Amino acid sequence: MFSISTLTDVVRIPPKLFGESLKKAAITILREKYESMINPELGYVIMILETKVEKMGKVIAGDGGTYHRVEFTALTFSPKLQEIVRGEIVEITDFGAFVRIGATDALLHLSQIMDDYLKSDVKSGMILANQSGRTMKIGTTLRARITAVSIGKTAAMKVGITCRQPFLGADEWIEEEIKKSKNPAAAAAAEVKKPKAPSAGAEKAKASETK
Repeated sequence: MFSISTLTDVVRIPPKLFGESLKKAAITILREKYESMINPELGYVIMILETKVEKMGKVIAGDGGTYHRVEFTALTFSPKLQEIVRGEIVEITDFGAFVRIGATDALLHLSQIMDDYLKSDVKSGMILANQSGRTMKIGTTLRARITAVSIGKTAAMKVGITCRQPFLGADEWIEEEIKKSKNPAAAAAAEVKKPKAPSAGAEKAKASETK
């Protein structure tokens, strides 16, 4: 999920940035340090937003820069287990597909697509289901659930997703499931509206009244 996080740090403003405003110099340093970074707690740091810088900094002997405490907000993306996400297939492989979700790519393994025999055709960029005839290809948009998240210490994130649950999968599959789910309800409603056939007892009573 995307979120806005508030963080604090101390930035060193080098002499080459003394000609700029303190805030602009601090944002430049923060962007170089944080943007595109992966943090075990925050996930992907996408963008630095607002920044507040203490005007009074510190100087260390032998260091030409100044040190300032900063408080800033950052736009982050951190996938959560069991979260429902939307994505687009960006790559087909022998073992499944990579799906772009937010700021990262998640692995959709063949075994997690559907209960069917699947064939992956890397050259044509397509996955084909043998029995149902359903397909997935590069550019297919889908809905999936996150089943695995691993954030390493070396700026690496691995995410696994599944479509093997009701109302998950390619958008057109979900539309088909919704239509199917509506048919029984419509049939039941129509059944309720139908006039009930009179019972045998009611028929006899009506006949005796007529006599």
